[in-house]
Amino acid sequence: METRYNLKSPAVKRLMKEAAELKDPTDHYHAQPLEDNLFEWHFTVRGPPDSDFDGGVYHGRIVLPPEYPMKPPSIILLTANGRFEVGKKICLSISGHHPETWQPSWSIRTALLAIIGFMPTKGEGAIGSLDYTPEERRALAKKSQDFCCEGCGSAMKDVLLPLKSGSDSSQADQEAKELARQISFKAEVNSSGKTIAESDLNHSFSLDGSQDDLPTTFQGATAGTSYGTQNPSGVPLPQPTQPAPKNTSMSPRQRRAQQQSQRRSTSPDVTQGQPPRANHTEHGGSAMLIVILTLALAALIFRRIYLANEYIFDFEL
Repeated sequence: METRYNLKSPAVKRLMKEAAELKDPTDHYHAQPLEDNLFEWHFTVRGPPDSDFDGGVYHGRIVLPPEYPMKPPSIILLTANGRFEVGKKICLSISGHHPETWQPSWSIRTALLAIIGFMPTKGEGAIGSLDYTPEERRALAKKSQDFCCEGCGSAMKDVLLPLKSGSDSSQADQEAKELARQISFKAEVNSSGKTIAESDLNHSFSLDGSQDDLPTTFQGATAGTSYGTQNPSGVPLPQPTQPAPKNTSMSPRQRRAQQQSQRRSTSPDVTQGQPPRANHTEHGGSAMLIVILTLALAALIFRRIYLANEYIFDFEL
């Protein structure tokens, strides 16, 4: 495969490195590129424990763009699971539906853990999501073990290592849950004109009034959101003066100085938006200068006419 691709390409270098890292399957996930296409991978993930997907083994495709890792991959599930649609690109912040939230530091392993972490969450109308009943999902989890991929020939029974109850297994579960918490799940626009993720975010703002506990993805999305009135003219609007906080520990001299500074900042001469006072002296000087220049120009014209007439008179003599 190395002879078929440009080894200087950043995408090829990155994918070959990730293929080497994911060569050996684990008890939770496995992914490898197709033999004839480095930019299409097939993956297998185990359903998260203590959920409706416990005991299920799910297979899918990852299609990577030539600009990877600068652009995100597309993720498609091939095994019926009751959470994601089969044969359709699912909509995650880590998938190709939302390149604006993709981070080049994420990898295929990150995508696999994100899929595991998102499986127990609610679909809430997102693209490619399903909301089957728990009974239906458990039934599909049992059937998934008999699935065999026609594209890569993988059989779900022997793709992953046997599940073990060691520290590595619990660490992978915790990492998947943490990724699901940090990566926002992008939903389709609802009737109010906002995405479901944004609606949940605004609801959390109304509950606690703070975004300190939100993931960095949500904080980055809300940092550029303006909740104030738009100003179509482009002229900066005056900001309202904030009342000075009362400080009982200030001395009388400091209080007087603070009051004087507040009076100066709100005086009519410096109030923003007030037109400046007319300078009558400057306008009077300009008018006088115009009159003087007009008289001088009239005198020059009169003198020129006089000299011309005198020359004609001397010529006739």
